[in-house]
Amino acid sequence: MIFDKHIARQAAKVLLQINAIKLQPNNPFTWASGWQSPIYCDNRIILSFPPIRNYIREEMGKFIEAHYGKPDAIAGVATGAIGIGMLVAEYLGLPFIYVRPEAKGHGRQNQIEGFIESGQNVVVVEDLISTGKSSLNAVRALKEANVNVKGMIAIFTYGFDVSKENFKAENIELQTLSNYENLLDEAVATNYITEEQLKTLSQWNANPSEWNAF
Repeated sequence: MIFDKHIARQAAKVLLQINAIKLQPNNPFTWASGWQSPIYCDNRIILSFPPIRNYIREEMGKFIEAHYGKPDAIAGVATGAIGIGMLVAEYLGLPFIYVRPEAKGHGRQNQIEGFIESGQNVVVVEDLISTGKSSLNAVRALKEANVNVKGMIAIFTYGFDVSKENFKAENIELQTLSNYENLLDEAVATNYITEEQLKTLSQWNANPSEWNAF
């Protein structure tokens, strides 16, 4: 679910402007999974643009406070959401922790970095949702530490059916600043893509694992 239609379009607009999201239906990318994709999203680029990173952190921070109240801490998912998660925590004046994909194999062998106590409430911040697998891995680590996860917010989601099913199975509420549907609406409205390219992009989103541009 998106925060707000206007915010979703505005967020999509700025992500396209700074090339945090690139659409190349005629020259697709290859993801690490091996999927062919006409879209590539790297929201870490946001951190290099102060006005945009401030806009993102403030919208996320305001939403958290309005929707969840103030949790005890903000948790970022490593590595992509460490930066934006810390900015959101700073905006709200809250402690920040982050969750590794797995526990370290040395030192204190932490998976959760930072200070959090059993029974405390957190909202998890993520930069991008694809299948949701890595995001929900962080949620499970927090739950195993007896931390109460009130929900997750992310900058952008592709809106895949598999991600919706995964979040539903874990009973975790996901809210996002923007999503694929609003991104395409903004891309068409600003002539970033043509109607023919829109058709290609829509076909990919309906079946990304099987899609092939050629």
